[in-house]
Amino acid sequence: MQRTPSSGSNSLASSAADGEPLIGNRRGQRSRQEILDAASRVMAARGYAGTSMSALVEATGIPKSAIYHHFESKAGLLSEVMARGARGFFDAMRQAHRHPPEGGTPRERLGWYLRKTGEVFVHREDFLRLLLVLVMSNEAAEAPRAMQTVIEVRTEGRDYMRHMIRSSFCGEGEAVASAVADEMAHFGMVGFDGAFVSLQSGDGKSMAGYMAQLTDAMVALGEAKMAALRVKGRRR
Repeated sequence: MQRTPSSGSNSLASSAADGEPLIGNRRGQRSRQEILDAASRVMAARGYAGTSMSALVEATGIPKSAIYHHFESKAGLLSEVMARGARGFFDAMRQAHRHPPEGGTPRERLGWYLRKTGEVFVHREDFLRLLLVLVMSNEAAEAPRAMQTVIEVRTEGRDYMRHMIRSSFCGEGEAVASAVADEMAHFGMVGFDGAFVSLQSGDGKSMAGYMAQLTDAMVALGEAKMAALRVKGRRR
């Protein structure tokens, strides 16, 4: 059936009407992302307590009323910043570790994992800086969701460290690799925490340099743990 001009006009009018909410939603999403981007940068630099809503207005050019439209409070904004940062961080970790080396020594495998992880740390510094500020202070007590995210990130980080160590020592057998990973997971986290703080302090050493030293230390500890397990096994 032939379409009449009027039916075509009605169709265009309908499409335009349908498009208006879509355009509005896109603008709203863009504003939301701009606020999250700015809040991530500003809070990483000033801390949560030191970040005022006026500072966010200045950083985004978005009115305070619009910020409160997207986020009910500064605490709610922090919660979203941390949740988004955590997703991005662990997505980057999985991407970086997609093709682990096959074969090789524990030193070679662990060195590869730590080097790749160090690269992720360098490129996610805003999130990690804010994370450490929240770990070391009580300034975000009014944002329990954000603090729960901090706990979850630290827990998942230790699990990820166990995975990297276990994968590096897998040639020694599953039981030995798991024992070594359980022994050293917290130490590995300490190494990354210290390396990141030093990097932020401008101490003049690269993340790659720290990761090479951390590899040496963790391999030595792993070998000592394996030796202790062998002695224990002979005594049985």
